[in-house]
Amino acid sequence: MTTAIELKDVFRVHSTPEGDAAALQGLSLRVADGEVLAVLGPSGSGKSTLLRLLAGLERPSAGLVRVYGDDLGKLPARGLARYRSSLLGYADQHYARALAPELSARDLVAVQLGLRGTPRADRLRRADELLERVGLADKRARRPTQLSGGEQQRVALCAALAHHPKVFLADEPTGELDAATADQVYDVLAELVREHGCTTVIVSHDPESARIADRIVRIRDGRVSEEWSRDGGDSDTIVVGRGGWLRLPEELLLRAGIGAKATARLEAGTVLVSPAGDGPEQVREAVPVAATPAESRLVVEAHGLHKRYGTTSVLDALDIGLSSGRLHAVTGPSGSGKTTLLHLLAGLELPDRGTVTIEGTELTSLDRAGRAGLRRAKIAYVGQQAGLVPHLSALENVELVLALRGRSEGRFAALAALESVGLGERATQRVGRLSQGERARVAIARAIASRPALLLADEPTSRLDGANAISVAILLARLARSTGAAVVCATHDPLVIEQAESQISLS
Repeated sequence: MTTAIELKDVFRVHSTPEGDAAALQGLSLRVADGEVLAVLGPSGSGKSTLLRLLAGLERPSAGLVRVYGDDLGKLPARGLARYRSSLLGYADQHYARALAPELSARDLVAVQLGLRGTPRADRLRRADELLERVGLADKRARRPTQLSGGEQQRVALCAALAHHPKVFLADEPTGELDAATADQVYDVLAELVREHGCTTVIVSHDPESARIADRIVRIRDGRVSEEWSRDGGDSDTIVVGRGGWLRLPEELLLRAGIGAKATARLEAGTVLVSPAGDGPEQVREAVPVAATPAESRLVVEAHGLHKRYGTTSVLDALDIGLSSGRLHAVTGPSGSGKTTLLHLLAGLELPDRGTVTIEGTELTSLDRAGRAGLRRAKIAYVGQQAGLVPHLSALENVELVLALRGRSEGRFAALAALESVGLGERATQRVGRLSQGERARVAIARAIASRPALLLADEPTSRLDGANAISVAILLARLARSTGAAVVCATHDPLVIEQAESQISLS
């Protein structure tokens, strides 16, 4: 079978004043023409860097990246631009960047076809077909600001596929979607890429992406660690790198009780790996539990909340009460109003009717300055986009928010917050050098550092692998109990819902 994509001994090193960091470390991979490949791996493993190299958005520091005969590392800027416009469809995990706010969903999907000279009637027909297949036909006239995060993500996916690309790359294509909508998108994605024989690489931490793939590889520390075909069932092939480098799945190590050290010996033609020293640490008590839990009290009261966008009613006479010391999950399908509810609770938007009261202060009666003052004193918000300052370190990003809130703890509280989300060792790294999952955790650390009365998080685990997602879910639940905050997560992640003590279902 013809090889469409080839990577050989690829390194990608990011150099900054703080030092060098290798995102890829000798990765080698081949993808056949028309093959659908799923690349799995935890946050920070190099998945997004791999995709950016294939998209020609970054160049390898060493090694070969070849797509349909073109060595992307040696193509001039004009050649890379031609490659991206003619052969490539790219769905970035920062989908909002691809959506011009002044265009409708229909025009956004059709714009690439327009640039290629496709007649207007034909490109609008193609846009309508794609939007219908992802369940957005009735919202084709809406602009991005009138769509939920999950709906925007589906529009960006359609826009990347509209021009029938020969190579399609998708970075976490269902990260903001509930399970049912994600299944729908995976089914449509599989149909579209196979209809056109499109060579496809999907990078994700969602194991469900593997169900539409011909082959699955797992990467860790910037190298391929495992590989298996969809028909082969469970992964049983571990890739051996040059010099005997071998990466064993964490699940096997945990089940075998192997921690920081192990022994290996040859016995009857088989290599046996056994634990040496202490076993792995199973639980990290990063956020201390209060010795005497505070008595639960009502932090938020909302009565009769109505919110409409145009002719669409998002919230209709909603009444909720949110207590301290609890993790509350706001659930519902994409477009049900989860993000809108969080915006109303934070005072970022006002309801058409109804009231929101935070610890005795009626938020909806305050002017803009008053709402900002209440947020600064009592509320922390983690949005779907991290909103970090890229040229500052993770530690400086957290310290900045503490300084703006007038908190005196400064560096101590910032370091403690980063430790609590597993980023203590990365605290001094510039945010621009962190993976997307690591950035998401910095945003959570920034929010919890100020110990707010109300913490609002919009899809806080959408870009995290399973291990990090469960640790963040447990962290948020423990934070609520230990500090007495009311923690509210808009989510479709069952790992978060499982940890929540109450659930608000929107439809």
